[in-house]
Amino acid sequence: MKKLIEQIIKFGFVGFLCFFIDYGIMVFLTEVVGIIYLVSSGISFTVSVVVNYLLSVTFVFETDKNKNKIKEFIIFVFLSVIGLGINQACMWFGVEILGITYLIVKIGATAVVMVYNFISRKLVIEKKD
Repeated sequence: MKKLIEQIIKFGFVGFLCFFIDYGIMVFLTEVVGIIYLVSSGISFTVSVVVNYLLSVTFVFETDKNKNKIKEFIIFVFLSVIGLGINQACMWFGVEILGITYLIVKIGATAVVMVYNFISRKLVIEKKD
């Protein structure tokens, strides 16, 4: 149980950092570059996925060192694409249906995706004992 709690804390730190990368890029692309929020959100999410993978396999999850890293990354990306779909659905629903600003909706969308990410990555990426 102690290991799981430590892992959740590390995942939280990585998630927190990646949230700021995701959020910062999204706001920059939307407000400064003028890209529509759904596109900028998709771009920023993708950048944060790569950073998240590198940090997750280095600091959060105990991975099998003999495992094919390319295959592992492809699985990680596949899981992240599902997360992106969840993110985009939350963004669209919050902004277009509920009328909430994308800046606030992104925070809620990130929380939903973070739970999905931890569970899916723990099940698929972590080394099985």
